[in-house]
Amino acid sequence: MRIFRTPWAIRLFYPSFIWCMPSGEKKIYLTFDDGPTPDITSKVLEILRKYNAKATFFCLGNNIKKYPQLFEAIKADGHSIGIHTLHHENGWKTKTADYVASVDAANSLADTVLFRPPYGRMRPRQIRLLRKKYKIVAWSLISYDWDKTLLPEECLKNIIKKTHDGSIIVFHDSIKARDNMLYTLPKVLQHFHDKGFTFNSLS
Repeated sequence: MRIFRTPWAIRLFYPSFIWCMPSGEKKIYLTFDDGPTPDITSKVLEILRKYNAKATFFCLGNNIKKYPQLFEAIKADGHSIGIHTLHHENGWKTKTADYVASVDAANSLADTVLFRPPYGRMRPRQIRLLRKKYKIVAWSLISYDWDKTLLPEECLKNIIKKTHDGSIIVFHDSIKARDNMLYTLPKVLQHFHDKGFTFNSLS
């Protein structure tokens, strides 16, 4: 079962995570995980530029090392940077010392205080240690853009239906998510732009 909008019970279980931003200003916060990725991240930047939209990119440290020019392009366009571990480690399956080391290694390449755990999965000790140095960012709404069984039209419909003022939305600038994301992103931007919303990065 897909849960597009994060239930309140889960948010209460992880109170130190950032799940949404304040409402009342007609702002939406787009985020992109797993990049930078050749031929995909550059297309995302082009789409965002068209709508004067700012976003936050939670980058894998290994991809920063592989594609430094793409990483610099994200920063040059004025977007915020977060980290997403070095190799997309699952906190539930990774020793705490190794997990923290992965996050810190990624941050040695990115220099940020924003961190998003892959899959949203962290052990309590990992949270306690990492929250001393980072803001742990979760999400209000996840697009499921990587899900090959989800039609692009359905992806779009759910995002438009469930997005609210202050929502933090997860997309992925990855190969797996490419088709759904590139179909959905410009339509989401156009829809909410027409309703007077702006798109902001996290800081």
